Amino acid sequence: MEIKGKIIAVLPPKSGTTARGQWQSQQYVLETEEQYPKRLLFDVFGEDKIKQFSIQPNESVKVSFDPRAEQKNDHWYGSNRAWNVERESAVATSPNNPQTAATA
Repeated sequence: MEIKGKIIAVLPPKSGTTARGQWQSQQYVLETEEQYPKRLLFDVFGEDKIKQFSIQPNESVKVSFDPRAEQKNDHWYGSNRAWNVERESAVATSPNNPQTAATA
């Protein structure tokens, strides 16, 4: 699935150790830019992906994600794991864009 919007919150990273080794995850909140905005909480798993995407507050992005649901001990848990993040604002902040060059 894909969704476009603005990052309105970057939550603190989480980390831990399992039998497979150490892991790191970070959650973000995206708000769509529609008449009736929607919010999506999604996570990026893995220190390498967190660094690669380097998601910052107020960025406009397109997030590709897989929704997940798991059942453990008669309880359901859900998440939206991002596997790709593209910056929508890359064109707007380009040095070749005359509108941003005047404000820089």
